[in-house]
Amino acid sequence: MEPTPDPLRWRLPVLPPICSGTGALFGGCALAAAVEAMEQATGRPLIWATAQFLSYSRPPAVLDVETTVLVTGNHVTQARALLHGDGQQVAAVIAALGGREQIPEGSWAVRPEVELPAALPVPEAPPHHRQTMHDRVDVRLATVRSLEQLDGTPGDGRSSLWVRVRDLAPSAAALAIVGDYVPMGVSQALGVPMRSTSLDNTLRVVDPGAAGWMLCDVRIHAIAGGHAHGLNHIWSEDGRLLATAAQSIAVRARRPSAAQTPKP
Repeated sequence: MEPTPDPLRWRLPVLPPICSGTGALFGGCALAAAVEAMEQATGRPLIWATAQFLSYSRPPAVLDVETTVLVTGNHVTQARALLHGDGQQVAAVIAALGGREQIPEGSWAVRPEVELPAALPVPEAPPHHRQTMHDRVDVRLATVRSLEQLDGTPGDGRSSLWVRVRDLAPSAAALAIVGDYVPMGVSQALGVPMRSTSLDNTLRVVDPGAAGWMLCDVRIHAIAGGHAHGLNHIWSEDGRLLATAAQSIAVRARRPSAAQTPKP
């Protein structure tokens, strides 16, 4: 992002390195921009943020990221951020920031037992992921089936993959990007390749201070009426729970690519 003279306003050039394979701004990057802007505006770390994705934004757009500090308390600040440009609203984000120290802490979630990323092969990247944000993300498939393995057999709704975002310091913004892997679990749960589009993303931060590989433990709870609902537990490589991300997802039948379409 680029700062402006107004500390509550930033500019976000929408370029391929922050876009998904569809050519539009990656939802996790939109949330990450809003989170970073609100942390800068309030001087407090993120507790939770929820984004409502309103429309697509494609290069070479430039978005305004406008933050509003709604209420500032002794320990918690409530804030809002809006991403917009060219007369359209792209994402609206609300958040709470702050925290209390020196109270008892604990974590009761259970991490799945999977192989570490060093023991897993490097998956082949789909052609439409090239020259996008996926070029900056390393992935290892722990319990995720490849597209060729999705033969119509439903899964158990739970799938795991390791993710590492290169050249990005540990932060709530980095977790916002990694949290946006919930839609990946839809095809895994159904056993059929599907198109999955995030409608929202709610990030709850436990510990933003992990570098390197992060394990996405994705759980699809239900799919009905063309929409899926799921959760992503994000773990550090040494077993710490870093955050959770919950999403609702629009699910559609997958269109065959040119390579998949039979030639006459």
